[in-house]
Amino acid sequence: MSRFRKNQDNEVPQVSTASLPDIIFMLIFFFMVTTSMKEVSLMLSNTKPEATEVTKLERKSLVTYIYVGYPLAAYQNKYGSEARLQLNDAFATVDDIQSYIVQEREMMEEDTRPLMTVSIKADADCSMGIVTDVKQALRRAQALRISYTAREVERMSYK
Repeated sequence: MSRFRKNQDNEVPQVSTASLPDIIFMLIFFFMVTTSMKEVSLMLSNTKPEATEVTKLERKSLVTYIYVGYPLAAYQNKYGSEARLQLNDAFATVDDIQSYIVQEREMMEEDTRPLMTVSIKADADCSMGIVTDVKQALRRAQALRISYTAREVERMSYK
């Protein structure tokens, strides 16, 4: 019956911290693997246009983005209020697109270069003229796979 005898000291046993470093490193590796870093900070207003037929791009590593929109209020003093292009983290002109596409292709693996897709993220309020200029520059750069970024809206049903 000595096993059931109450402990006279009423001490709480200490918690073993031997596995604590392993748990911390597992958490660190988990967050390193699952976290994605923000690649581009937008300097343009970018309200996506609406579309009814939307498909998702499968391999986002093969997508290069061109942003078209109006500069945010913080940049309007320097760059004006006309529609502009943004390539990575800098404002650009239509003439810069060709060198930008060549640079992005060089960063890709050789076997995936033909699969490169250029996604135009144009503001809904931008004129189609600047988008047409971007498309012409992409054609000169031999970047013929183009997609447009849009948000999906429900299609109206007719009865």
